[in-house]
Amino acid sequence: MLNYIWFGLMAIALIVAAVNGTADGVTKGAVESASAAVQIAIGLVGIMTLWLGMMRVAEASGLVTLVGRALRPLLRWLFPDVPAEHPAAGAIVLALAANMLGLNNAATPLGIKAMEDLQTLNPDKDTATNAMVMLMAITTAGVQLIPASMIGVLAAAGSTAPTAIIGPTVLATSAGTVAAIVSAKLLQRFYPAPAPSGAGVRP
Repeated sequence: MLNYIWFGLMAIALIVAAVNGTADGVTKGAVESASAAVQIAIGLVGIMTLWLGMMRVAEASGLVTLVGRALRPLLRWLFPDVPAEHPAAGAIVLALAANMLGLNNAATPLGIKAMEDLQTLNPDKDTATNAMVMLMAITTAGVQLIPASMIGVLAAAGSTAPTAIIGPTVLATSAGTVAAIVSAKLLQRFYPAPAPSGAGVRP
């Protein structure tokens, strides 16, 4: 669907440029925008490499495990259906940590891995569990303590104060995350977790 939308936007731009006689300006703007996109992408390589490397070191050193233990009371409240020692618990910690650090590119595969681990606990493979919905709500709202990706974009674009967005970002994402958690918790009451297979059946 997005392909059709982008094609439609480009087609409209070309038609309007042809009618107004501004095709040269459109071509020049497209080339300049493409060049700026490459420069921003290259600028992001360094900061993404730094934070992804730190995440890998934290995982290998056991820091993620320690953080998971520290967050266990909160995770038990947010994800009561996930056993504390299940691999999904560690995957959730990694996904949330990546979101908090603003590592959007790293958070996506970590979130997918967490969903895959949560699926192993799902008795109905065609329906998302409450834990899946909660994880999706939190990662979508995306509380960010350090918006690393946006700071990198602003720095690559030549901003004189790229870190000025940290305060507003923390406030905005915190409010969104609280709203997402409250909504998910309230709606979970209407969709209780299904009973395990065979529950309530006497031998």
